[in-house]
Amino acid sequence: MALVHRVKVLEIDAGPDYDALYREIGPQLWRAILAYSGGRRDVADDAVGEAFARAMESRTHIRSPFPWLYRTAFRIAAAELRRDVRDGPEDGSYVDDPATGDLMRAMRRLSPKARAAIYLHYQADLSVREIARLTGSSVAAVKVQLHRGRTRLRELLGAEENDHD
Repeated sequence: MALVHRVKVLEIDAGPDYDALYREIGPQLWRAILAYSGGRRDVADDAVGEAFARAMESRTHIRSPFPWLYRTAFRIAAAELRRDVRDGPEDGSYVDDPATGDLMRAMRRLSPKARAAIYLHYQADLSVREIARLTGSSVAAVKVQLHRGRTRLRELLGAEENDHD
């Protein structure tokens, strides 16, 4: 019986507690992927779920699970969006909240990278450096995506904007 207990202790110590990690960052990651995918719930659900599943399979090989999960979820979502060339799903899986409908429709017209940068910077309140680390991009690339995204949103929404980087 002591051997069984010892094996369970080793399994617990073999990597991060992904249940706790999911509770901590899962909802924020899902919202980031939702914004990245232009409001596609199906893509957000699949990408976040698959990223956590892959992390649990590779639990002993991941040094920093937080950025690894973000990068992986964004890559999975990007692959799904490349496969799905339709204008949008016919099953109504887009999120269209009346309060943010215009913004979500405008966000869908941005590139996925610009959507991610805009969401992570303005909604998740992350710095450019943090966004670069989470998405596996350079700081310069994130700055370009933010600039392009803000410019395009201004065109689409016809709104004035104050740049606060």
